Amino acid sequence: MDRLKDKVVLVTGGSSGIGRATAIACAREAAEVVISDVFEAGAEETLAAVKDCGANGRFVKTDVTKADQVERLIREIIRDFGRLDCAHNNAGITGPAFLTGQYPVEEWDTTIRVNLTGVFLCMRYELEQMVAQGKGAIVNTSSGAGLRGLSYQCAYSASKHAIIGLSKTAAVEYAKKGIRVNVLCPGFIDTGLTKQVVAKKPHLEEKYKALIPAGRFGNEEEVAESVIWLFSDASSFVTGHTLVIDGGASA
Repeated sequence: MDRLKDKVVLVTGGSSGIGRATAIACAREAAEVVISDVFEAGAEETLAAVKDCGANGRFVKTDVTKADQVERLIREIIRDFGRLDCAHNNAGITGPAFLTGQYPVEEWDTTIRVNLTGVFLCMRYELEQMVAQGKGAIVNTSSGAGLRGLSYQCAYSASKHAIIGLSKTAAVEYAKKGIRVNVLCPGFIDTGLTKQVVAKKPHLEEKYKALIPAGRFGNEEEVAESVIWLFSDASSFVTGHTLVIDGGASA
């Protein structure tokens, strides 16, 4: 406990799933937590859970595809907390399922804008502040689909591959400025989205689990613990790393 004591942490996409689990885990580690998302109701529920942990927290509604909104988010964090120590850029969408040759252009644009441009814009303003401080840690959420092709999800897979390249580039550029940038690649995680997919097609649960040597889905808290480690001083010599959390599926 207290691995993030007195640190100010931003979690985007914090209204549910991995983002919510990360925000709560950071609160348990004594961080001050700022949650951003476009979904107010879910984010307020996360904020309540953060405060139940005894942590100071705030929700700032933010569309990560809008540069002015992201800039305002960082500005408000600095105004209210004085600094930004850690950021988990987690906001993202899956997009619809189509063959690459039939993928709707507007859906491609939306998925790339949220998943990739959203991460870039967050990093753009986070890095600016962290350079001024002389220190910081950023964790970006990619996916197992960022390591290999994913049928019917060309936009999602492309965006998640690109997040890894973007993160490694920033890690190289900012290492000497005291800023670490790392990436998470979760595999099959038992999130609300996974539950929805399995509820519609129950046969997929066993099919997916058969692809995982560990024999089960991961849970959100396991991913959140990885974020805590990458934020903490325990990983002080880790940057530019892609951490795969998939129960051995990619092996």
